[in-house]
Amino acid sequence: GFPGAMAASPGALRRAGNEEFRRGQYGPAAALYTRALQQLEAAGDAAAEERSVLLSNRAACHLKDGACSLCVDDCSSALELVPFGIKPLLRRAAAYEALERYALAYVDYKTALQVDCSVQAAHDGVNRMTKALVEKDGVNWRQKLPPIPTVPFSAQTRWSVPSPGHPGANTSPATAPQGKPGGSTAAGMERARTLKEEGNELVKKGNHKKAVEKYTESLKLNQECATYTNRALCYLTLKQYKEAAQDCTEALKLDPKNVKALYRRAQAFKELKDNKSSIADIKSLLKTEPKNTAALRLLQELNRA
Repeated sequence: GFPGAMAASPGALRRAGNEEFRRGQYGPAAALYTRALQQLEAAGDAAAEERSVLLSNRAACHLKDGACSLCVDDCSSALELVPFGIKPLLRRAAAYEALERYALAYVDYKTALQVDCSVQAAHDGVNRMTKALVEKDGVNWRQKLPPIPTVPFSAQTRWSVPSPGHPGANTSPATAPQGKPGGSTAAGMERARTLKEEGNELVKKGNHKKAVEKYTESLKLNQECATYTNRALCYLTLKQYKEAAQDCTEALKLDPKNVKALYRRAQAFKELKDNKSSIADIKSLLKTEPKNTAALRLLQELNRA
């Protein structure tokens, strides 16, 4: 029945696929998404968004059926059509994780957090991958990571206020300064990472002042959570407690549950004699890591104070 199959529109096929998916019929759902994709092939770029959604939906079917490599392929195709889609990023991360390709999963989870920092699944994923990579590659696991792409502002949903007549995809170059993936940004990210590593080396040698300079340069190129918490550690050592607290606050904007940022800000607040804020940070931290001994010790000190 080929002629009959043509009767349903891609939209109708997609809705039918979603219905099958909800009933747990992942194979039939995938087949419907595939039919919709075949119909849209002729439409080319005009249907990029619709094709991206269908690929991402089909990827979800593959993931449910344990066909992780197929899931990765569909997500990658979806992301080529519409870069930085949150669903294909999270689905590909889950597939990489199931394939034990933890570094690639880590990059996708981190990228998803840049798109929308409120996605709990991405925070949890980053934490799981960090643990897995530390076990696999030891303390220097970050050096083996592929670069994490910079998400252009136009694709970030976490602050997005929908402005009239401005669909996120067609942001003018003025509002998306780093909208050239692979252009200056990739080099900038690489340079930022090198500067951060140089800062880390200086910290190991005990040269905190010089390390601060390196981290500051790095942060100009890439506002990364770890760079802020590293610089905060230097500021604590240099007894610049206000600056340390400020860096932790910036880090927490990027990753609201970051344990290092909460712990270091608590230390800074304690030195600034703001025990109430310090206790609040420690209590937030303990929600994520209830057995964190350093935090529990600091809380005892603060409660005695």
